[in-house]
Amino acid sequence: MREGVREVDVVVIGAGQAGLSSAYHLQRTGFATERDFVVLDHAPHPGGAWQFRWPSLTYGKVHGMHALPGMELTNADPTRPSAEVIGEYFDTYERAFDLKVRRPVEVRAVREGDGDGRLLVETSDGDWSARALINATGTWDRPFWPRYPGQETFRGRQLHTAQYPGPEEFAGQRVVVVGGGASGTQHLMEIAPYAAETTWVTRRPPVFREGPFTEEFGREAVALVEERVRQGLPPKSVVSVTGLPLNDAIRQALADGVLDRRPMFDRITPEGVEWADGQRVDADVILWATGFRAAIDHLAPLRLREPGGGIRVEGTRVVTDPRVHLVGYGPSASTIGANRAGRTAVRDIRRLLDQEPATV
Repeated sequence: MREGVREVDVVVIGAGQAGLSSAYHLQRTGFATERDFVVLDHAPHPGGAWQFRWPSLTYGKVHGMHALPGMELTNADPTRPSAEVIGEYFDTYERAFDLKVRRPVEVRAVREGDGDGRLLVETSDGDWSARALINATGTWDRPFWPRYPGQETFRGRQLHTAQYPGPEEFAGQRVVVVGGGASGTQHLMEIAPYAAETTWVTRRPPVFREGPFTEEFGREAVALVEERVRQGLPPKSVVSVTGLPLNDAIRQALADGVLDRRPMFDRITPEGVEWADGQRVDADVILWATGFRAAIDHLAPLRLREPGGGIRVEGTRVVTDPRVHLVGYGPSASTIGANRAGRTAVRDIRRLLDQEPATV
């Protein structure tokens, strides 16, 4: 063991919904905070990715926020920014269960230890040796930017959902919004009253779903995402399977022409975007609401990726390395899914560690 390396049974990377759920279940099954496990988080404050959300995303607009295990989120003001409401809730949760999250700590790499069967977690605040790892880093740190011919020539502004400042900044501007998910539609509906003009483009026609989101429908959607990660393919978002809920706001935006979708353009010009048939739209801003990818580059030294580009996972356990669990990855990338995945990961880790003698 390297000099100065601290030993624990489990390192949890990330203190969003998935990480805090995992930490809660570790405690519940007898692991002691700081002695048996640590939680490392690179964010400056409690709140996970929520703390970086734009101010106009109020708590009342949040779709499907599920309470952390053991503590409900009550009496939240729906008009307050979700970043504030959920940040305060996570802060209260961490203190209530004495989780002692270490932040800001950047995890630089996870690699094999010194031949002792343990994992070495290298961070900006020193190194840790662990018998198991729960990776709960989510996707917010890896915004996906598609590449199109001429992109570098555009004279206007390009930004991603991760940088979205709120609708007021687009006043009087011509805005092209790219992306058919929930973020794209939300951005369009917010920006339209301020912008001089909005244009919506997506690779595939959007699918709007009528009717309630039943538990059975949710299970079927999650199963489709789960099958991809079981095969070692990059996970798709659950919304890519479920479609977009057709609520009153969406109906009004469709009626008003705000959600008048056009197919994906073929190239970007200095003045805007252009299709192969010669049609063009001038733009001041291109807003890429094109989603995120799993933030797992720090796991690269373990060589977990399959030829298909993803990591093969059963439940939360990496098939090729049962010491490593991905929570909030693929089918568990939702607030309720993250809660369940945290419990599943801890149950499997407890079973694994009970079978293996601790190193001295």
